[in-house]
Amino acid sequence: MRRLRVLLVTAFALFSLFFGAGNLILPPQLGFKAGTEWWIVALGFALSAVFIPILGIRAHARLQGTMFDFATKVSPGFSLVYCFLVYAISISLPSPRTASVTHEMAIAPLFDISPLSTSFIYFTLVLIFALNRNKILDIIGKLMTPAILIILVVIIAIVTFTEPFDFGASTIESPLSYAILEGYQTFDAIGAVVVGGVIIVSINLKNNQTYEQKKRLIANAGWLAGITLFMVYTGLMLSAGLLHSSFSPDISRTDLLQQISLFALGNTGKGIFAILVGLACFTTAVGIVTGTADFVKSRFADSRKAYVITVIIGSLLGVLMGQLEVGYIIDVALPALMFIYPITIVLIVLNILPEKWTSELVFKAVVGVTILFSIPDFLQSLNLGYDLSAVNDLILFSSAQLGWLVPAFITFLATNLWKVYQAKRK
Repeated sequence: MRRLRVLLVTAFALFSLFFGAGNLILPPQLGFKAGTEWWIVALGFALSAVFIPILGIRAHARLQGTMFDFATKVSPGFSLVYCFLVYAISISLPSPRTASVTHEMAIAPLFDISPLSTSFIYFTLVLIFALNRNKILDIIGKLMTPAILIILVVIIAIVTFTEPFDFGASTIESPLSYAILEGYQTFDAIGAVVVGGVIIVSINLKNNQTYEQKKRLIANAGWLAGITLFMVYTGLMLSAGLLHSSFSPDISRTDLLQQISLFALGNTGKGIFAILVGLACFTTAVGIVTGTADFVKSRFADSRKAYVITVIIGSLLGVLMGQLEVGYIIDVALPALMFIYPITIVLIVLNILPEKWTSELVFKAVVGVTILFSIPDFLQSLNLGYDLSAVNDLILFSSAQLGWLVPAFITFLATNLWKVYQAKRK
């Protein structure tokens, strides 16, 4: 019974650490635009926002270290640069975005308060939670996640059981690839390598378990959290698709989610919806700031001072960036995501595969090719006016901004075949 309780608490904590601003506002608009193809975007979104992140958690369960361990097979120097980039992006964009979403969707409709005041109060609370990190797993897993899930289930159930099962026409040209790229905006693959470390440190602080016990706990909790995420995403997409005729086609992401909640809960539900948004965003911000501080602490001989300073810096960045509009933060984040996300996905997959297929040579070659073929997608996302049509014609899936995928896979096969050839020659 105790093992089941620990599993549920850990899975709920993982769900909450993943389920933040992007996870709330992105799925409804996907379902709203996709119409009859809502199930296709659900699968595409799940691939990049559920499956890959949960693989990242399983990789953490296997490594049971920090994010630094994910890329050491490429080289320690590369791993350090990669970690720096990921943590810099995390505390500069997705973490502050949670405060921005909280203000626009939960605070501004109810109170006359400035975005700066909201982000200041918000990240003061994040600071308090992060400085008391030994209590994070219990507080998030036992209290916050059940509240989030109950509110979401009520909203989804009311819409799906009261609206006719009817959808509009899709306005998305390539629903699968579009949904995969939207899944990038959740930052969940990056979140997996960040918050996975938070879960491991929290478990180590609270439980005296063997390596195998912790590995099994983290892996099982990851799959349970992933299934829950998929069900919630699908429910939000389905709800928005069923309400296709109720709102303007050009409605914004945040307005759409607000209107769905008003439809389901009525005006009396505004306060409940504010609680949902606040909790969902807050848990993610705590996870990102804590994960960043844990990493910095590990680089400075487990210095508590390094941890505290990093938490303070992360909270200050959150205050400064969190007062910006949600749409602006999403636009700014895209180029960074187009560069770092493919590398993160490749590192997650390589760390989950058997070691006989993932030598240092394989890591170096696959990651190098991934970086090279991500450059056109990165340049295209900057909108600098480069004509990349010739590149799109030469590289498979490049038009869908997934040009790195096939070259990385071919490199993986080629390097492993080369290893087999070299072994036979000996």
